[in-house]
Amino acid sequence: MTTLPPYARVAGLDEIRGLTALYVVVHHCWLLSFPGYPANTGPGWLGWLVHGRFAVVVFIVLSGFSLALAPARNGWRLGDPLGYARRRARRILPAYWAALAASALIATLVPALPLSEPQTARSLVVHGLLLQDFMAAPTPNGAFWSIAVEAALYVAFPVIVWARRRIGALATLAVVTGPVVAAGLLWPGLATGARATGYTFELAPLFTVGVLAAGVVSARDRIRRRPWLGMSAVAGLPVLALVAFRGPVWTAGHYYWLDLAAGPAIALLLAAVATRERFPGWGPLRALGGFSYSLYLIHMPIVALITTLIVAPYVASRPAAFGVTLVLVIPLVLVAAWLFAALFEAPFRSAPRRRDDRNMALFRIWAK
Repeated sequence: MTTLPPYARVAGLDEIRGLTALYVVVHHCWLLSFPGYPANTGPGWLGWLVHGRFAVVVFIVLSGFSLALAPARNGWRLGDPLGYARRRARRILPAYWAALAASALIATLVPALPLSEPQTARSLVVHGLLLQDFMAAPTPNGAFWSIAVEAALYVAFPVIVWARRRIGALATLAVVTGPVVAAGLLWPGLATGARATGYTFELAPLFTVGVLAAGVVSARDRIRRRPWLGMSAVAGLPVLALVAFRGPVWTAGHYYWLDLAAGPAIALLLAAVATRERFPGWGPLRALGGFSYSLYLIHMPIVALITTLIVAPYVASRPAAFGVTLVLVIPLVLVAAWLFAALFEAPFRSAPRRRDDRNMALFRIWAK
């Protein structure tokens, strides 16, 4: 088995990240072209675009998996906690705060935009501190809800890694998943009703299963050679069949349980990607994955502006409006996200890691 350094990247994850972010963009183009969500008011062959929630599920599992690669290669030890906190803050906060400022400005100047609301001082503080999953507040950007969930799960990540090392994978998963399942059974309204907050609790098992799946990178060859891709298909096909059979309205009312069911299939897919000796990646999609965070952060106001101010007043046919929206949005949002990432991601992502590595070495000495 080849031993990789703690921060070595796994080929294929950027492609999955980029493809998922692009799906979210197209989903929002669909959402604003065919009103009536969760019903599919567009052509049946476009029905697969209604399920943007599952893209968030992929992101959550993928986040847990990616973050856990280094600890999994290091005996499930996180290292220097302050170094981890700094790396996460550098990774998400500058771009997020810049996107928050831009989204708030757009929501104020064009208050009628869908999926956004003008901001108050309180709502800006709530979103600025990434508390929107715990305190309801008007949102300037409909995509920001999941960023708060991810941030809260980043805080929980050291505890999950500690639990994996001390009590094992199955016990860790049971501790996190058990309360979510119990809550859904005891309070059915929690599992079927739409809410403004509380998604961190609901999605924590998905993040955890991603963390645990990362253990495959340090597993024995016998485990690495297992048919992870086939197991992913076996786990995922029943969920896809149920969603197709019951339709989008039923699906939207049961995301609580469907997310839990879909999580293992995604984690198994990531395990399959991580155990491939050579992943047949595609350069443009890999590059897209490199700025997918910026794409996710800024695409919603762009989609809303183009749909509301340019397409809707002049294109009456909804299918035609969807097509025109795609033609206008995709190139614009890709260029804008690339530039945004160059300004607000790259300078912080490339910050020297030597200090964090030195602190991790000192932490190991102290921990002994």
